[in-house]
Amino acid sequence: MLKLATVIAINWTLLATTSFAEQSAAPSQGAQLNQVANFEHQVTGVTVSPEGRIFVNFPRWTEDAPVSVAEVTREGQIKPYPDEQWNSWRNAKKNQLSAENHFVCVQSVVADTHGNLWVVDPAAPATAAVVQGGPKLVRIELKNEKVAQVIHFDEKVAPQGSYLNDVRFSPDGRHAYLTDAGVKGALVFVDLQSGTARRVLDGHPSTQAEKNVVVTTDGQELRRPDGRGVEFAADSIALSPDGRSLYWKALTGRTLYRITTDVLENPRLTEKDIEARVERVAQTEPTDGLWIDKRGQLYLSAIEQDAVKVLNEDGITTLVQDKRLRWPDTFSEGPDGSIYVTSSRIQDMSWFKPQNGPRLATQLWRFQPVNNTQATGSIRQPRP
Repeated sequence: MLKLATVIAINWTLLATTSFAEQSAAPSQGAQLNQVANFEHQVTGVTVSPEGRIFVNFPRWTEDAPVSVAEVTREGQIKPYPDEQWNSWRNAKKNQLSAENHFVCVQSVVADTHGNLWVVDPAAPATAAVVQGGPKLVRIELKNEKVAQVIHFDEKVAPQGSYLNDVRFSPDGRHAYLTDAGVKGALVFVDLQSGTARRVLDGHPSTQAEKNVVVTTDGQELRRPDGRGVEFAADSIALSPDGRSLYWKALTGRTLYRITTDVLENPRLTEKDIEARVERVAQTEPTDGLWIDKRGQLYLSAIEQDAVKVLNEDGITTLVQDKRLRWPDTFSEGPDGSIYVTSSRIQDMSWFKPQNGPRLATQLWRFQPVNNTQATGSIRQPRP
């Protein structure tokens, strides 16, 4: 493995307490968290549009969630997005509603820089069986708040056992890159203009849960009553600001990987060619979300420590740690450079604590780096 200092060069600036209109969190290590919203249901994804609009999603993991995709109002309330119809799917109505034009089990939402909100629907309630016709990537035009494109994934791209997790988009808006955190991890490359997709690194070690890695929270191994632990494959994903390098890692894993996006975009390369271009970047820890901000800082959600960390040329540094940041899940960046992060509380789910029941209240937080506009660090690009 290459030494970290030779692979990544990221400047790191200290974070300081900043006051916001939102509810302030109790004292924490590092930056001060500010609560943006509190939800009655389990949230995973968050995204902030260039105009500052906030969107979140609620997967159907342990309850038949009443809303899948929502916009968060200035008052911290949610409203179904883009409308009630797309959010009308219920497990109880599986045989009554089409999975092709309804949100079935949404895992992430991402706003691009071209006026769109994208919704990733793995269509696998409870991370179990994939609902036929359900896996899809949905594009909503924010200007008119209408669904403008639906890219359906067949069983070659989203087979049974798959769970499409998160997505990033090339700066030119032509390509999308997704992770599959399911039984057999993989990456998915999508041509957004043609709507075609292909599965790559399917079963490759870089996209699989790593053996002998056990997620630990609250000082104990996180296991279900029957002894099963947390086993998610390729989950975390991030794209460099210039769109040249894609980073990913398994949630149940410690190794961060990278590949140049031109490799994925080249249809002439075989699977073996692609595998040969995968680079190991660093050893980290179990993480759920990754994010590279506009300055090139790489954020990691430290799910075992209720913390957000940053990977820099000297190693991994804790930016914020707070006991209420339970299972930091997904990141997004606001137009002012503030970082938003959801707390999905996976360790508190009825999967692991049956006494908690199916419904789980969760939160959305944000924090603001100091000297945000002065940072100039960037992630050094690997050689092709």
